[in-house]
Amino acid sequence: MAGFDRRRIGLFAVRYGLFFALGAWVVAMSIASEHFLTWLNFLNVARQAAPIVIIAVGMTFVMATAGIDLSVGSLVALVSVLVVTFFGLGLPTEIVIPAVLALGLVSGLVNGYFVQLGLPPFVVTLAMLTTLRGIGFVVSDGYATPVRDDFVLWLGRGQIGPLHTPIVLAIVVAVIGGVVLGKTRFGLYSLAVGGREEAARAMGINVRGIKLAVYGAIGLLGALAGIVLTGRLGNGSPNAGIMLELEVIAATVLGGTSLFGGAATIAGTVAGALFINFVRNGLNLLGVNPFWVQVATGLILLLAVLLNTVVNRRITEWARVLRAEEPEPGP
Repeated sequence: MAGFDRRRIGLFAVRYGLFFALGAWVVAMSIASEHFLTWLNFLNVARQAAPIVIIAVGMTFVMATAGIDLSVGSLVALVSVLVVTFFGLGLPTEIVIPAVLALGLVSGLVNGYFVQLGLPPFVVTLAMLTTLRGIGFVVSDGYATPVRDDFVLWLGRGQIGPLHTPIVLAIVVAVIGGVVLGKTRFGLYSLAVGGREEAARAMGINVRGIKLAVYGAIGLLGALAGIVLTGRLGNGSPNAGIMLELEVIAATVLGGTSLFGGAATIAGTVAGALFINFVRNGLNLLGVNPFWVQVATGLILLLAVLLNTVVNRRITEWARVLRAEEPEPGP
C-alpha cells in the first residue's frame, strides 16, 4: 500500500508539478511586491502571454507528432511587416487580414511538406526561420512602420468586456485546441504519430496528412499572433518576434508536452506560458536587471527540458518498478 501511495504521489508530482510551482511563485511574489497581486497586473501578464499561448497551442500539436517549429518568431516578424505594407498599398482590412493569415497557413504547409518527406523538422524550420525574417527585412528595408488600422489596433489593444482582446483570443484558441487534442480523432492521431509513427501508419492513419495539418495549423496561429503583436506594439517591424520561438517551446515543454512526441496537454502549455511571464513580471517588479531576466528565461528553458526528459522518465520508471514490486492482491 505504501508503494502504491509513493507511486501515485510521484506521478501526481510529474503531472501537476508546474501548477503547484505557478501557485507557489504567485504567493511568493504577492508577499515580495505589493503591486503583483492586482487585477491590473494580472491582466498585463495575461496580455503579454497571449501571443505565446496562441502559438504554443499550435506547437503542442507539432510536438505531439515528435516535430518542432523554429520559424514561428520569424513568421510573426514577416506578418508584422506585411500588415503595414499592405495597408500602405491602400488595401482594406477585409483583404489584409485574410491575406496574412493565408500566408501563415502556406508557410506552415511548406514546413509540413518537407517534414513529411522525411527531412528533420529542426533543419526545415531553421531554414524557414532565416528565410522568413530575411524576407521581412527586404520588404521593410529594416525599418519599423506605424500601423493605424483600427481593427488591428483593437486586436492588440482593445477590450471585450473586462478582458483585453488578445486574452480573449488566447482563451478561445486554447479551448479549441484542448477540445481537438483531447476529444477528436485528429488529436488522438497526432499523439499516435508522435508515439510510434510506424505503428500509426500500420493502423491506417494518414501520417503525412497529420503532419501537414499540424504544421499548417501552427503557421495559421503564428500569423494570428503576429497580427495581435503588431496591434499591441502599434507598428510593423522585421525585429518583431525575436527569440519568440524559444519562449513558445519553453512554455510547451514546461507544460508537459514531450519533446519526443506522443504526450501533450493544452492546459499545461497555457500554464507554462503564464509561468514564464509571471516569473519575468515578478523579477521586473523587484527591479532586477533586465539582462538577468533574460538569464532567468534561459534557465527556465533548461529546467523545462530537464524535467521533460530526465526527471519525467526516471520518475515514470521508478513508479513502474514500484508497481511491479507490489504483492498480488489476495483472493
